[in-house]
Amino acid sequence: MKFAAGTDRGLIREINEDSYRILPGSSQSSCVFIIADGMGGHNCGEVASRMAVDHLSESIANEGVGNSSTDDVGTELRKFFEETNRAVFDKSLERPEVNGMGTTLTAAVVNGKTITVAHVGDSRLYLIRNGKMLQLTEDHSYIGELVKNGSLTREEAEHHPGKNIITRAIGSSPDLEVDTLTREIEKKDIFLLCTDGLTNMLEEDEIYDVIVRYEPEKACSELIETAKTKGGEDNITVIVIKCE
Repeated sequence: MKFAAGTDRGLIREINEDSYRILPGSSQSSCVFIIADGMGGHNCGEVASRMAVDHLSESIANEGVGNSSTDDVGTELRKFFEETNRAVFDKSLERPEVNGMGTTLTAAVVNGKTITVAHVGDSRLYLIRNGKMLQLTEDHSYIGELVKNGSLTREEAEHHPGKNIITRAIGSSPDLEVDTLTREIEKKDIFLLCTDGLTNMLEEDEIYDVIVRYEPEKACSELIETAKTKGGEDNITVIVIKCE
């Protein structure tokens, strides 16, 4: 397995409120990929995303995830997400300047021949397999709900003015609903984790063309630079994983 990551504040935002972490793992432990996109005024989105990634990473490092064949990785991740949510929410109550902060959070655990994902918000996980690009996560957003119930097509959603309204986020309330899914990994699968700073700037076919053409490190840099040439209106973070 080859992987790489990259992040950039883009051309408009003053700071980068995205965060990410890769826990490489070993022959005895899973490999974990984490990505977050913070939100809130006065730069507190940066605080929320960094805190969420730090808290989740520390929990996984201390307690492990998917280290036994009998482990339910989705249940483990859901517990870690709930603990992370509570920590960020409690922090948001401490000072007025961070009140109301929140963040998306998506984590993918590669454990042997499976990938398990926990997800809150609209940062996405894609699978590229057999020449097709499939979004595995559902956007927890106002527009995502309209697409889910059939009120909008995915093409209409891409250009809708309300696409950035999030309906579920880490830190926004003391309780949290977490989506999880598990997929079997096939030879030559490619996975992409990304924030909406990428998907708001590039069409999926543009993303696909870059990812299949380059090795992970080059693919990350090309995706970021292409998003910036298209306007770079938001922070851009990508993680590319190629399975061999």
